Amino acid sequence: MPDLALYQPDIPQNTGTILRLAACMGVCVHLIEPAGFPLSDHALKRAGMDYLERAALTRHVSFAAFEDWRKGEARRLVLLSTRAAEPYTAFSFESSDILLLGRESAGVPDAVHDAADARLLIPMAEGMRSLNVAISGAMVLGEALRQTKAFP
Repeated sequence: MPDLALYQPDIPQNTGTILRLAACMGVCVHLIEPAGFPLSDHALKRAGMDYLERAALTRHVSFAAFEDWRKGEARRLVLLSTRAAEPYTAFSFESSDILLLGRESAGVPDAVHDAADARLLIPMAEGMRSLNVAISGAMVLGEALRQTKAFP
């Protein structure tokens, strides 16, 4: 089943929403630190509601630590990026994929962008810049779960 990964998230409400999504879909979330807020923050708990206890969350102290783990597991890293050229709707997902979401304020640095095995974008109306990170994650995770027949 595909996993979600958050690269140094900035906004606790988005992280809580993503943890709630993951709990409902039965997927794991990898949080790559440092986060831009305390992980015990009240807003994170409010957004995740009572779903947080059911979310499978793994924290990685850095991107390097995450990469060591990921490579050891032979998992493909799929970055969602406004700088990508390939639409997620044309991509063939695998059950072992990890869908990486960047920081709300800055995306991911070039080194992380370059480390991804695939870079995908969400097609949008002309002139629109980006979607909320939690909405983006939900859209692409839904397609990955559909393709891999992994909906709970």
